[in-house]
Amino acid sequence: MNTTPMKAVEAVELTRALAAGSDERFTGYGAMGVPYSGGHYLALRDMLASSVGPAYRTIWHRDPAGDWTIFTTVDPHASCPRYFGAATATERVSSIDVAWQDDWTLDVTMGTRLSWRMELATTPATRAMSLMGGSLPPLAWNSAVVLTGMGPMARSVLRSGRIRLHGHTPNGQTFKAAPLRVWRVAGGDARGRHGSRQAGPVGAADAPRRLLAPTAWSVLRRSCTLQRGGQDGSDSTRERPRLNSPRASNGP
Repeated sequence: MNTTPMKAVEAVELTRALAAGSDERFTGYGAMGVPYSGGHYLALRDMLASSVGPAYRTIWHRDPAGDWTIFTTVDPHASCPRYFGAATATERVSSIDVAWQDDWTLDVTMGTRLSWRMELATTPATRAMSLMGGSLPPLAWNSAVVLTGMGPMARSVLRSGRIRLHGHTPNGQTFKAAPLRVWRVAGGDARGRHGSRQAGPVGAADAPRRLLAPTAWSVLRRSCTLQRGGQDGSDSTRERPRLNSPRASNGP
């Protein structure tokens, strides 16, 4: 279990293996969600393998007014808006770039529109969650009962916001998320277009810091299986309901 976030991501990049099953599955890593002092909220998904299309990256952004947008590098029908588009605006972008500065520091850029740095750290709580995540058998990770119970437990141990490992997406599908390893976002900041400090440093007064997780956005999410249950809702032009206050939802 003594590995770094960068090494954990490199291991997943080598295999890019999907969990067995017939549902829609994903394997990758990302940030569950990170609040910033300027009122903004960001999340990252880097899906290295997908059963419904090519690998992709998405950035989720909630502005201070509470409006969400998902930026995706592929067709929205084959990425996060497939499941969450009914509650967010959607925009396809040419690229989202990820670069590790060292084993613990990740830089994410979206052209000139966003420069985002996350400084990761391990804590006794994240070590405990990672140990549990790495020891559970595949049968447990596919159990709705186990995953439903793990969410509140993870929230208590990590002292984070709401964490759901099983539930329903705004578009109606059922999701399951299996985080294998977890680290805390301990520092960093996010800057908007032309270097303006739109988001500010990590940590809003009214929201605890969230986690980074390969394969779940927590740290390594093994795979996420989803069962189709509704429309894909990726049309970004229609009126959308608003996602409420920041909450960690570990779906694709």
